[in-house]
Amino acid sequence: MEGLKVSNANLTVYLHPSKSRDASEAILRELSSLLFTFSEALDGVVLAYDINSLDNKAAKILSGVIPYFGVPLSVDLLLFSPKPDMLLEGKVVKLSQESIHVVVLGFSSAIITEKDIREEFVYKIKHEQDVYASKSHKRHVIKVGTMIRFSVKR
Repeated sequence: MEGLKVSNANLTVYLHPSKSRDASEAILRELSSLLFTFSEALDGVVLAYDINSLDNKAAKILSGVIPYFGVPLSVDLLLFSPKPDMLLEGKVVKLSQESIHVVVLGFSSAIITEKDIREEFVYKIKHEQDVYASKSHKRHVIKVGTMIRFSVKR
C-alpha cells in the first residue's frame, strides 16, 4: 500500500533529571508518545520505531529553570503519510446515501463523499442493508465489511 514509508531520523529526546537513573526507559516512553499521532515535523503518523543508536554519554544539560538534559539518538520510523493521488486500501465501516466511511490500517478514517464515488455505483437498500451496487456488474457491490481501494484527493 502506498502511504507507508520508513524514515531515518536523528532526534534529541529531552528528559527531566528525575529520569536520569533509567534514561533508556524514559526515552522509550517519550518515543511511545509519538505513536499513532500526526507529527508535522515528520509529516506523517508514526506507526512504529526502531532505535539504531543511543548515546547516553553525549547527553547535554540545558540551562534554564529546570535543567533538562537532551539525549541524541538515531531512529528508524515507520510513517503513514498519504499524499494526493496515492492509492489506499480500507475496510468499509459505514454507508449512507451521501458517503462511504472507511478505516485504513485499523486506525485512520477516511470519507468518500457522493461526488467522489464513481458514477457506475448506485446507492440501494438490499435485504435491509445499505449497499452501493454497480450498474454494469450485477455482483459488484460495496457494503459494510468490504475492502476497497481508493485514491486520495486531499
